[in-house]
Amino acid sequence: MLPRSSGILLHPTSLPGRFGIGDLGRDAYRFADFLHECGQSLWQVLPLGPTGYGNSPYMCFSAFGGNPSLISLEQLANEGLLDARDIADPPPFPAQRVDYGAVHAYRQPLLQKAFRRFSTASANGFPEDFYRFCEQHAFWLDDFALFMALKEAHQGRAWTQWEPDAAHCQSDALLRSRNELAEAIQYRKFLQYSFFRQWTALQQYCHSRGIRLIGDLPIYVAYDSAEVWANRGLFQLDEHARPVAVAGVPPDYFSASGQRWGNPLYRWDAMAADGYRWWIDRFRVNFSLVDILRLDHFRGFEAFWEVPATESTSARGAWIKGPGADFFHKVQEVLSHHDIAFNVIAEDLGVITPEVDDLRDSLGFPGMRILQMAFGQDPRAQEYRPHNHIRHCVVYTATHDHNTTRGWFTVEPGTQTTQTAQEVAVERRRALAYLGTSGEAIHWDMIRLALGSVAETAIVPLQDVLGLASDARMNLPGTSSGNWEWRFSWDMLDRPARDRLTQLTRVFERDPRVTGLYAD
Repeated sequence: MLPRSSGILLHPTSLPGRFGIGDLGRDAYRFADFLHECGQSLWQVLPLGPTGYGNSPYMCFSAFGGNPSLISLEQLANEGLLDARDIADPPPFPAQRVDYGAVHAYRQPLLQKAFRRFSTASANGFPEDFYRFCEQHAFWLDDFALFMALKEAHQGRAWTQWEPDAAHCQSDALLRSRNELAEAIQYRKFLQYSFFRQWTALQQYCHSRGIRLIGDLPIYVAYDSAEVWANRGLFQLDEHARPVAVAGVPPDYFSASGQRWGNPLYRWDAMAADGYRWWIDRFRVNFSLVDILRLDHFRGFEAFWEVPATESTSARGAWIKGPGADFFHKVQEVLSHHDIAFNVIAEDLGVITPEVDDLRDSLGFPGMRILQMAFGQDPRAQEYRPHNHIRHCVVYTATHDHNTTRGWFTVEPGTQTTQTAQEVAVERRRALAYLGTSGEAIHWDMIRLALGSVAETAIVPLQDVLGLASDARMNLPGTSSGNWEWRFSWDMLDRPARDRLTQLTRVFERDPRVTGLYAD
């Protein structure tokens, strides 16, 4: 981790731009410049994978690949793979929301055109670096490209609805599909090649500006993913490849009734038998894209909530022991031979036991302290209050699963909260007593609290810097629509907000370019 630093949480889809969704083009570089200008040295993003149903970055078609929706069309045009007129007149997309259906309909023909031009640009075949990329990533890319080509050939249906030979990976059927779908497979590889090239260029630019990237690694993968389709022996599936048990959590801060996520659970015994190779590969690819990884649902590595697949809710689940420290020791040992630093943040929210704390601490991972959870009924509220913070942790005003800070402070009971009116009132009184303010600028009060914490690292969602209300929330757990859509526009990020963020960052000595107490 970095010595005393701070940063901003913003997923690239939330960036501005003409094409309906944030991407890896000019606005991503402009955002890196903003971070540098304001003394921020960290940019945290959500999982970068190709999203599936519900557009959730935590439910992707691949645990390794990148999201083609993030590919910059302008950069493809700059490379000559599109004409300027192809992207000169995009539809009138909403400026502050992602309309995923409209975005997909607009982008797909353009990406396919770019691929056709890429394919015919050289009489001798694809560029050499494309072949090198495909060879380097073949251990996941071959299965993923075939999986997506088959999915497209089946009108986007889940692999369980394909004909049995393809669904169950029969070798003859797969060989036939590789031949029949050769062009579609190459197209999917081209999209990944383009994503990785553009992301790597952005990563290098961030590093040149003194910014490190924090990624996010979901503990589970989607059932309808290349990983489950091609590696079903690693998952708890029956003879018909249906989940025996699925993931979820019991009731906690985020949901009074618990959450049934539906992801298939791992067969940790099978993974241990080959030295956790699949996980090692996954970490290796993800650490090539980011400098630090937030391990989503870290507590699941100590013990996970197992819900019988026949249950419609998570209420009748049970805690089952996870792989524990042995898993991390083996993974770290292998990665160290590849000179990969295992820099992680343990997402230790939810139902946390002393065993989870002990595992995190024994491994030396920093945990998370959420300021919005410091004044309510959460069992860990006391340790979330800044006077109880430790240095080796990461403090957040909120995460992508929380309301914006302004929304949190003003939300009415029963809307985007499971709290009663009395609980909301008590939480607000406690917060104001702690802050010693009127709460008129609650977002800046909480940002000051985060940056002033003794915690080595502080992260603030951009929505809080902008002082936005609940309609800018990124995700509401337990709901299936209206999430992951928020975008900002540059006019929101005015000079007063930039100056205030810069000043607070320097006052609390989190700008690596400024030494000593900032008093100018």
